Amino acid sequence: MTATYTYTPTYTRTHTATHLTEVILGTIADILADLGITMDQFHRNWVQNENAIKAWIEEGSLKEVVLECHRPSGAVDPVIEFPVSYTATGTGNVEFTASRARLARFRAKLDRVPAGTTHRLFCTFNGPHSAQDGWVNGTRANTSGLRGINFGTLGTAPHATAGMRYLRG
Repeated sequence: MTATYTYTPTYTRTHTATHLTEVILGTIADILADLGITMDQFHRNWVQNENAIKAWIEEGSLKEVVLECHRPSGAVDPVIEFPVSYTATGTGNVEFTASRARLARFRAKLDRVPAGTTHRLFCTFNGPHSAQDGWVNGTRANTSGLRGINFGTLGTAPHATAGMRYLRG
């Protein structure tokens, strides 16, 4: 008698949320380093931001994560947006769609910002969302004078996809 084994992969929205959160926050950390912006605050708030973004992706309420770079002159430039879109089905592969080499080439083209430039993270939502520790309502900077470059898909997994858009003066 032969034994028969089956394997059924299960991939929940929790896995998707974890994966996309890591891709988004990891990319933000890389961009901050490339721009020459001090990351002390970003690192201090990592767990808090990770928990919030993951929870919002898991519940399907997160529309986008936004990184604003505030220059000492008062200008906000650049602004990087990470839109999240959702699918009704759980089909799809987990992948970091944009190759690391492509992202590295993109990041190499980023202009450094003046010393003293700080950053702020914002999240926008599709509708109602859960309250998360350390996150409060805020107002995004006006981006009407900035030009946008779409990077395309940054990462994808069953149930959701994250992209990236770079806005600069």
